[in-house]
Order: sequence, then structure tokens, then C-alpha cells
Amino acid sequence: MNSERTRLAALYGGLLVMAGVLLLAIVYLLVSEGVYAGIVTAVAPAVPTARLDAGSVPAPALPSSEWAQTAVIEPGQYAVAQKVSTAAGDAALSQLLTVSGVSLAVYSALSVALAWWMAGRVLRPVGVITARARRLSGSNLHERIALKAPPGELKELADTFDGMLDRIQQLVAARQRFAANAAHELRTPLAVQRAAAEIGLADDPPPEKVAWIRDKLIDTADNSERLIEGLLLLAVSDEGLRRRERVALDETVTTVTEALAAEAAERDITVEVAARPVTVEGDAVLLDHLVHNLVANALRHNHPGGTVTVRVGPDGLEVANTGPRVDPATVPLLFEPFRRARARRHAPGEGAGLGLSIVASVARAHGGDVAARANPGGGLTARVTLPTRLPAARAPVTAAAAAQWR
Repeated sequence: MNSERTRLAALYGGLLVMAGVLLLAIVYLLVSEGVYAGIVTAVAPAVPTARLDAGSVPAPALPSSEWAQTAVIEPGQYAVAQKVSTAAGDAALSQLLTVSGVSLAVYSALSVALAWWMAGRVLRPVGVITARARRLSGSNLHERIALKAPPGELKELADTFDGMLDRIQQLVAARQRFAANAAHELRTPLAVQRAAAEIGLADDPPPEKVAWIRDKLIDTADNSERLIEGLLLLAVSDEGLRRRERVALDETVTTVTEALAAEAAERDITVEVAARPVTVEGDAVLLDHLVHNLVANALRHNHPGGTVTVRVGPDGLEVANTGPRVDPATVPLLFEPFRRARARRHAPGEGAGLGLSIVASVARAHGGDVAARANPGGGLTARVTLPTRLPAARAPVTAAAAAQWR
């Protein structure tokens, strides 16, 4: 801060001193050009002709000859005027130089002081930003600069810094919630396993109870494994793509829906697929997880006899389902980790609330976006938009599916 202020003060002060020196030089040149002629013009008429000495030593020539060509005086008067004007002009210029030097010294000191003050005023917002940045920590991210200044570059810088702090605060809060929720989700199956082992296996239980406890422990272990796999997948997708390849998104949708057909039949849910050929650049494994999480989420948050509609085409991937009504105000929160539209039921295959958050993370990694809306009759419609590349020659999955997409 001080070094920048010193540089600015030196720059401003130097420019002001240079301007003062240039101004004094111009004044001196202009005065020296006309001072002798002006003195001769004023002195010569007042010199008596009778007192002139024609044989006296000639005086130095005048710096300018224009006056001699225009003025009409006696020759003797001209010689005396030369001597007087030369002495008076030298004295006047010497006095001018003395006064100018003193004035320049005072002006230079004032210029440096003014430049130092101006540099401090200009850099004051930068000092405020620096001090605030040094004080920031996880406990006071709510503080803002809120610089009160006229519109300008520094005001824009302070506002930009405040906006960055807003984003950092939101990110830190989200990470803190994520860590707390992850710890809770991981602690729950451990508590269930511990209780099953300590209580269920106490006092030499019968074989039937041991078998039930074994199934319970295996189911809890499966849930923990899915949770850890989801956390790892979320971390991998947040890091971005390490490799890209051409992926037929419509084929991925077909494969995923076929793999989930048994679960859909078990839940008595009809799955309708309308797919047009579309290719995207990305990671095939992550895109498979994106589609799987969307369709699985639509199946598990549904009711018997409901439907799941999957559409894919150049406009993106859309998955809609029937089911309980969803509050529109809570829809954006569903893309945060461990957020659910309803309370957790601990149903088999329910997952850990990472489905839509993984979808959002994978979409961001591919340069896309995801949005959702609550359906008026119940359920949710999620749409993922990805940068697509249409293939040159690949037929639609079915003619009916293509017509339904249109």
C-alpha cells in the first residue's frame, strides 16, 4: 500500500514539478526577449542629448534590432539607452531567476505534499479492501466492504469483491451443510449396525433372529456402500471431466430404462421412453449415472400405478413422473446433497438423497445445466440441457417415439 502510494505521489509530484519548470522556462524566455527593448523604449526619450559623449566606449548591442528599426531617436540617445537597458535588463532577469527559483522550490514542496495526499485518497478504497480481506475468516464471512463512493473503477472493484464474498459465503455454507449431513448419513447405518449387533445378538438369540439380523446388517451395509459410492461420484464429477468422448445419449437412456425395468414392474410404474438420436461430448460413465439417477429418482418418488416419462433429443433430456405434490419453493433445494422432498422412510433402495445433486454436478461438468419444476398434478419434471452433437445418419429409436417427442 505504502509503496504504491509512494509511486503515485512521485508520479503526480514529478508531473507537477515538470509542469512548473516548463512554465517558468517559458516565462523566462518570453521576458528575456522583450525586457531590453522595453527598457530602451522607456529610457531613451528621457536621456538629454547635450550630455551624450560621442567618443565614449560603445555599449553592448541590444539583443533585438526590431526596436532600432522602428524607433526614431538621436544617435547619442541610443548609445546611452543601450548601456542603461543592458544593466537594468540584467538586474531584472537576475531578480526574475531568484524569485522564480524560490517560487519553484515552494511549488515543488506543495506539489509533493498534494500528490501524497491525492495518492492516499485514491488508494483509500484499496486499503479498505485489503484490511477487510485480511480479517476475513470462516466466522465473519458475512462482513462486506459496502464502499460509499461515486461510481468508478474502485467502486466497481469493491462491489465485485462483495459479490465474490456472497458466493464464497454460500459455497462455505453449502459445504458445511454437506459435511454435517454426510456425517449424519454415515453415522446412521453405523448406529443401526451397532444396535443390531449389541441388542439383537444378546442372550444367545434363536437362528431365525440371527438370520434376520444378518439380513439387516447386509441391507445396512448396502446402503452405506451406495452412500459412499454416491459421495465419491459427486467428488469426481465436481472435479470436472478428465476425458471426453462421443456418447449416444439416446442409447444410454434406452440401456438405463431397460436396466430399471424390473424395479419399475415391482413398483407397478409405467415407463414411457421417447428418444431421438443425439450425441454429446463427455464421459460415458458419468452420463450413465446422470440418466440412472434421474430415472431411479422418478421411480422411487412415485406411487403404484404411476408413470415415468423419459424424453431425449437435441433440446436435452427430460424426465417427468407422477407422485405426491411437491412444494414449488422447495424444488431448487432438491439439487443440494441430502435434501429430500419428503422425510426419509429408510425404504430399500431409497438412497441417501444424493441423486439430484449428482445429476446437477455431472451436468455442470459437461458444460450443461439442470432445472426442475413441480407438476400441477403431482410429481416432478427435471430437464437436463447438454451441449449436443447430432449424428449424420442414425435412425430414431422408434417412429412413434420420435412423433411423441415432436
